Amino acid sequence: MIHRERLTAKLEGDFVVFLIGMRINQPLKVHKWLPVASAMPRMLKELGRQPERGLLHAEMWFSRTILVLQYWRSMEQLLAYAKDKEAEHLPAWKAFNKAIGTDGSVGIWHETYAVSPGTYENIYVNMPAFGLGGAGTTQGVAEANRSAAARLRATKLQR
Repeated sequence: MIHRERLTAKLEGDFVVFLIGMRINQPLKVHKWLPVASAMPRMLKELGRQPERGLLHAEMWFSRTILVLQYWRSMEQLLAYAKDKEAEHLPAWKAFNKAIGTDGSVGIWHETYAVSPGTYENIYVNMPAFGLGGAGTTQGVAEANRSAAARLRATKLQR
C-alpha cells in the first residue's frame, strides 16, 4: 500500500543495518552465479520462520548486482546466525568458497553498520512500508521534524 504522506520511521533502541550482495561478473557462467543467487532467499526464508534470530526486515533487489538490505535487532544476533553450523548461511559460504573462491566469476560483499538513537534519520513520501519503515514504526512528519536535522534530534530523544 502506498502511503501518500510524508512519513518518518523509528526503531526503538540500537539496531544493525546489514547490506549484503553479489555481483555477476561473468553472466554466461550461470552454473557459477545461480547457486550463489539462490542461497540468499533460502536464508531469508529461514530467518522469517525464526524471528528469535533477530532479523527484523529485509528488502532485495535483482540485477547484475544483487543487493539485500537487512535490519537486525543486534550485532550479536547477526554474528551468531553467520556462525551457526545448523543454519543456511555457513553451508552456503563454504559452497561459495569451494566452487568459486577467488576465480572472479562472482563477487560477493557485505557492509555492517551498528546504529543507535540519534545517529540516523529518514523520510518516505508516496512509498509503501520500506526499509526502516518496514522494520520499525512510521509516523507522519510534523512541522517540528520536517528537516533532516530535526529528525536526527528527535531520534536522540530515544536514548
